[in-house]
Amino acid sequence: MTRPGPPPGGSFPARPGPPAGGSFPARPGPPAGGSFPARPGPPVGARPGPPPDLGDDETRHPAVDAAVRAIANAATLAPADQIAQYEAAYETLRETLATIDQT
Repeated sequence: MTRPGPPPGGSFPARPGPPAGGSFPARPGPPAGGSFPARPGPPVGARPGPPPDLGDDETRHPAVDAAVRAIANAATLAPADQIAQYEAAYETLRETLATIDQT
């Protein structure tokens, strides 16, 4: 089996190049004055607080309650520690839901 090669005579059809005159349409640049408008940030004091206290309800699942408390407590931790806390809570909730589905 042979592979296709260049056309006979060794020349290829011409490829399209840049537009005549060698210039392209202008792309928009930064706004005049060199500064961009400020991006809106979160409102002051917008950090979520702990969930409201729902009381002692005996129908709730203790593992779920512990995971919810861990998530609420994570708000006071450093960001790197929050990630670990959220991952642990996620794993607890995932395992708990899996055991509930099996029963």
